[in-house]
Amino acid sequence: MSNRSLFNRLTTWAASASGTPAASIGAAVLVAIWAACGPLFHYSETWQLVINTGTTIVTFLMVFLIQGSQNRDACAVHLKLDEIIGALRHANDELMDLEHLDQAALDKIRDEYVRRAEKARRTSGPGGIAANPDVGVT
Repeated sequence: MSNRSLFNRLTTWAASASGTPAASIGAAVLVAIWAACGPLFHYSETWQLVINTGTTIVTFLMVFLIQGSQNRDACAVHLKLDEIIGALRHANDELMDLEHLDQAALDKIRDEYVRRAEKARRTSGPGGIAANPDVGVT
Protein backbone atom coordinates (compact mmCIF):
# COMPACT_ATOMS: atom_id res chain seq x y z
CA MET A 1 0.00 0.00 0.00
CA SER A 2 1.44 3.34 -0.98
CA ASN A 3 -0.48 5.33 1.64
CA ARG A 4 1.44 3.80 4.55
CA SER A 5 3.68 6.20 6.40
CA LEU A 6 7.45 5.90 6.31
CA PHE A 7 7.37 4.96 10.00
CA ASN A 8 4.90 2.12 9.37
CA ARG A 9 6.94 0.80 6.46
CA LEU A 10 10.15 1.01 8.50
CA THR A 11 8.71 -0.71 11.58
CA THR A 12 7.07 -3.43 9.50
CA TRP A 13 10.32 -4.09 7.67
CA ALA A 14 12.44 -4.01 10.87
CA ALA A 15 10.08 -6.32 12.79
CA SER A 16 9.98 -8.73 9.88
CA ALA A 17 13.74 -8.64 9.25
CA SER A 18 14.65 -9.02 12.91
CA GLY A 19 12.65 -12.25 13.13
CA THR A 20 14.63 -14.07 10.46
CA PRO A 21 17.27 -16.77 10.95
CA ALA A 22 19.77 -14.48 9.20
CA ALA A 23 19.23 -11.79 11.85
CA SER A 24 19.75 -14.32 14.65
CA ILE A 25 22.91 -15.64 13.00
CA GLY A 26 24.13 -12.07 12.44
CA ALA A 27 23.63 -11.24 16.10
CA ALA A 28 25.45 -14.41 17.16
CA VAL A 29 28.35 -13.56 14.83
CA LEU A 30 28.61 -10.06 16.30
CA VAL A 31 28.72 -11.49 19.82
CA ALA A 32 31.36 -14.02 18.74
CA ILE A 33 33.48 -11.25 17.19
CA TRP A 34 33.10 -9.19 20.35
CA ALA A 35 34.10 -12.17 22.50
CA ALA A 36 37.09 -12.93 20.27
CA CYS A 37 38.29 -9.35 20.71
CA GLY A 38 38.40 -9.80 24.48
CA PRO A 39 42.06 -10.82 24.67
CA LEU A 40 43.02 -8.03 22.28
CA PHE A 41 41.49 -5.47 24.62
CA HIS A 42 42.55 -7.34 27.78
CA TYR A 43 38.90 -7.84 28.75
CA SER A 44 38.79 -4.17 29.77
CA GLU A 45 35.80 -2.33 31.12
CA THR A 46 35.52 -0.50 27.80
CA TRP A 47 35.37 -3.85 25.97
CA GLN A 48 32.51 -4.91 28.27
CA LEU A 49 30.83 -1.54 27.94
CA VAL A 50 30.66 -1.92 24.15
CA ILE A 51 28.46 -5.04 24.32
CA ASN A 52 26.39 -3.74 27.23
CA THR A 53 25.67 -0.41 25.55
CA GLY A 54 25.02 -1.98 22.14
CA THR A 55 22.59 -4.58 23.41
CA THR A 56 20.79 -2.06 25.61
CA ILE A 57 20.26 0.33 22.70
CA VAL A 58 19.10 -2.42 20.35
CA THR A 59 16.74 -3.85 22.97
CA PHE A 60 15.29 -0.41 23.75
CA LEU A 61 14.60 0.34 20.08
CA MET A 62 13.26 -3.13 19.30
CA VAL A 63 10.65 -2.85 22.05
CA PHE A 64 9.08 0.13 20.27
CA LEU A 65 9.43 -1.35 16.79
CA ILE A 66 7.83 -4.63 17.77
CA GLN A 67 5.09 -2.96 19.81
CA GLY A 68 4.18 -0.69 16.90
CA SER A 69 4.03 -3.67 14.56
CA GLN A 70 1.95 -5.71 17.01
CA ASN A 71 -0.45 -2.82 17.59
CA ARG A 72 -1.16 -2.58 13.85
CA ASP A 73 -1.50 -6.36 13.54
CA ALA A 74 -3.89 -6.54 16.51
CA CYS A 75 -5.98 -3.69 15.11
CA ALA A 76 -6.21 -5.43 11.73
CA VAL A 77 -7.26 -8.71 13.36
CA HIS A 78 -9.93 -6.92 15.41
CA LEU A 79 -11.29 -5.22 12.31
CA LYS A 80 -11.42 -8.51 10.41
CA LEU A 81 -13.20 -10.21 13.30
CA ASP A 82 -15.62 -7.27 13.56
CA GLU A 83 -16.40 -7.68 9.86
CA ILE A 84 -17.11 -11.38 10.38
CA ILE A 85 -19.32 -10.67 13.38
CA GLY A 86 -21.16 -7.96 11.43
CA ALA A 87 -21.72 -10.29 8.49
CA LEU A 88 -23.24 -13.10 10.54
CA ARG A 89 -26.98 -12.86 10.85
CA HIS A 90 -27.35 -14.08 14.44
CA ALA A 91 -24.05 -12.74 15.78
CA ASN A 92 -23.95 -10.59 18.88
CA ASP A 93 -22.83 -7.18 17.54
CA GLU A 94 -22.00 -6.07 21.09
CA LEU A 95 -18.86 -8.24 20.84
CA MET A 96 -17.33 -6.01 18.16
CA ASP A 97 -15.36 -3.76 20.50
CA LEU A 98 -14.44 -6.04 23.38
CA GLU A 99 -10.84 -4.82 23.34
CA HIS A 100 -12.05 -1.58 24.90
CA LEU A 101 -13.66 -3.22 27.93
CA ASP A 102 -11.98 -3.68 31.29
CA GLN A 103 -10.98 -7.11 32.57
CA ALA A 104 -14.03 -7.48 34.83
CA ALA A 105 -16.41 -6.97 31.90
CA LEU A 106 -14.41 -9.41 29.76
CA ASP A 107 -14.51 -11.99 32.56
CA LYS A 108 -18.28 -11.66 32.79
CA ILE A 109 -18.71 -12.19 29.03
CA ARG A 110 -16.26 -15.10 29.02
CA ASP A 111 -18.14 -16.75 31.91
CA GLU A 112 -21.36 -16.50 29.89
CA TYR A 113 -19.73 -18.21 26.91
CA VAL A 114 -18.26 -20.90 29.16
CA ARG A 115 -21.77 -21.56 30.52
CA ARG A 116 -23.16 -21.74 26.98
CA ALA A 117 -20.40 -24.15 25.89
CA GLU A 118 -20.98 -26.39 28.90
CA LYS A 119 -24.71 -26.43 28.18
CA ALA A 120 -24.05 -27.29 24.52
CA ARG A 121 -21.77 -30.15 25.57
CA ARG A 122 -24.42 -31.55 27.91
CA THR A 123 -27.12 -31.39 25.25
CA SER A 124 -25.05 -32.41 22.20
CA GLY A 125 -25.51 -36.12 22.86
CA PRO A 126 -23.40 -38.96 21.52
CA GLY A 127 -22.49 -37.30 18.21
CA GLY A 128 -21.06 -34.08 19.70
CA ILE A 129 -17.47 -32.93 19.87
CA ALA A 130 -17.12 -34.21 23.44
CA ALA A 131 -17.96 -37.70 22.18
CA ASN A 132 -15.71 -37.39 19.12
CA PRO A 133 -12.30 -35.92 20.02
CA ASP A 134 -11.15 -36.11 16.37
CA VAL A 135 -13.63 -33.45 15.24
CA GLY A 136 -11.74 -30.42 13.98
CA VAL A 137 -8.42 -32.26 13.83
CA THR A 138 -6.67 -32.03 10.47
